[in-house]
Amino acid sequence: MKPYHLPSGLGGGLDFLICADWTPEQALAVVELLEDLRDRIWAHYELALFDLLREERTGPGEPLPGDHSTADDWPDEPPF
Repeated sequence: MKPYHLPSGLGGGLDFLICADWTPEQALAVVELLEDLRDRIWAHYELALFDLLREERTGPGEPLPGDHSTADDWPDEPPF
């Protein structure tokens, strides 16, 4: 069986067992609970999480793809 890739990037640790005989309704209830938890965490920590994700995805001092200079720094003629 192929190992499941976790969003956290963790490849080892303690196993987390989930009951294999949940009803579809029970499984859906857990998924909905996790979605609600995720939404509440995002609502509270949104700006801090965006900053953290940006830091993790770019190196120090590297601009984001949409991070452009001001219009005053643009050349007078287009590059084409």
